[in-house]
Amino acid sequence: MLFKKSVLCLLLWGASSLARALANTEVGETLTEAPSTPAPPVLQVLERPATLCPQTQLLDPDTPFWQVLHGFYQRHAYALAWQEAQHQSRLKAELEHLADDGLDPELYHLDLLQPSASESHASEIAAACADVQISQIYLMALRHLSQGLLDQSRLEPIWYAEGVGKDRLSTLLNLADQGWNNPAQAFSQARPSLDLYTNLRRLYAQLRQKAGKPLGQPVPAGPTLRPGMDDERVPVLVQRLYKAGYLKKPSNGVEDNSRLYSDTVAKAVAAFQKRNGLSADGLLGEQTRTTLNIDHSARLDQLRINLERLRWVAYDTEPDMLLVDVTGARLIYYRNQQPVWSTRTQVGQPDRATPLLRSTVNRLTLNPTWTVPPTILKEDKLPRIRRNPSYLQQHGIQVLNLEGQPISPSSVDWNNPKGIRLRQQAGPNNPLGQVAIRFPNPFAVYLHDTPSRHLFSRDTRALSSGCVRVEQALKLVDVLLTDPERDPVKQILGTGKTSQYRLDQPVPILIGYWTADVDSKGQIQYRADVYQKDPALLAAWRAGRPSLP
Repeated sequence: MLFKKSVLCLLLWGASSLARALANTEVGETLTEAPSTPAPPVLQVLERPATLCPQTQLLDPDTPFWQVLHGFYQRHAYALAWQEAQHQSRLKAELEHLADDGLDPELYHLDLLQPSASESHASEIAAACADVQISQIYLMALRHLSQGLLDQSRLEPIWYAEGVGKDRLSTLLNLADQGWNNPAQAFSQARPSLDLYTNLRRLYAQLRQKAGKPLGQPVPAGPTLRPGMDDERVPVLVQRLYKAGYLKKPSNGVEDNSRLYSDTVAKAVAAFQKRNGLSADGLLGEQTRTTLNIDHSARLDQLRINLERLRWVAYDTEPDMLLVDVTGARLIYYRNQQPVWSTRTQVGQPDRATPLLRSTVNRLTLNPTWTVPPTILKEDKLPRIRRNPSYLQQHGIQVLNLEGQPISPSSVDWNNPKGIRLRQQAGPNNPLGQVAIRFPNPFAVYLHDTPSRHLFSRDTRALSSGCVRVEQALKLVDVLLTDPERDPVKQILGTGKTSQYRLDQPVPILIGYWTADVDSKGQIQYRADVYQKDPALLAAWRAGRPSLP
């Protein structure tokens, strides 16, 4: 659209020149080409960058990014944007601050933002080439800060429901235009406003200062340590816990050279486990030992890629929405960009992962039945049915043909069943509980209640077959409903009958993934990478291939 506007501008400009020429021509005279006003140097560069700026690193003019660059200058009548040395200096300062966002300032060619006296004598075209290159840097930095450096669709794709999603190019253009004269304001507006991003950025900057300080010797392998055990590895463990901030200066019942795995040490280990997404049992097993031996540089890498994930997440958020945090196994309801309610969840097992998506909650199934998904039918239900012929009756499960008509279980060859579905009736033992909260998606996943409420107390809750089980699901329903809807929904639930209910006000939902968080005390919480996504993202980050709009 921006490119079309630019072309239209050029056509109008050319047409007006032609009209002036025609107006000055007498009838019967031979029309000769009249001298025309040359296009502004910046416009010439934008139209022929390779020809006019062969020594300047400019992007391919056929990319969508170039359309944004064109639109940016068009809004300023194709005037030079970075003539003043102070303006360039302010931009350079903001680019340097990107280090605290986990971005590498050198990616943005800071050496180009050092105007010299000789530049004032450069030709108009040369000055335009340099100016366009700086604008390219400016736009690219804003894009990376607001939308992410890497290509999310390639690395950790998210599925978008129809009609969901923002115009990334228009958003970038407006951001660049509104903050052009004040780079600090532009970068502040581009930076995600999520509290989690702000806090994680602060902690990342602090950890950068510690990166050169070793945490001591790694704890050697050995048998699991339990309170009361005597082990030569304990002094090494104590020093590492102390340097990591989990123990005060070795005293308080812990001696530097003591081999005793005391209760004090066990409590410090439990605190470490809790902050690192491990079961906080206070025992030093292999997983805890391996995690404890991770150094500052590896943690910086982890924080850096999660700042990138949060830039992706922030771009897809709305002021009022549901956010499902997969690795934290929790659901958060935002209103006016502030978290106002949250609850624990159970998400998909690693081999049945909960998909990442952006959709809109628009419907409730009250007192739902449950149609067994094909994977669960094959892997879970069939083995149980074969072992126990009464399994279907005991669990209130009907056998249906593909037309939805009930058929007798005895008519099915359970060693090779074909053309059937299993459906469990509504009731207290139904896996969906009292409500399913639905949103368009191709994965047949949704939020739902569950009778397995005891599982919410587990530290690790990647337990489902892909759907998201919600603790206090009826409370979530209450959050989603408007005041006039609450009584009718309550009455329907009371009947025990299966009913579909469309929400008066649909609510956006985003299912996201990140492996570092900040708790209510401002402390970093490292998460288990339940779907093993970190290695690929970290490899792409190290490869240093930024995406373009």
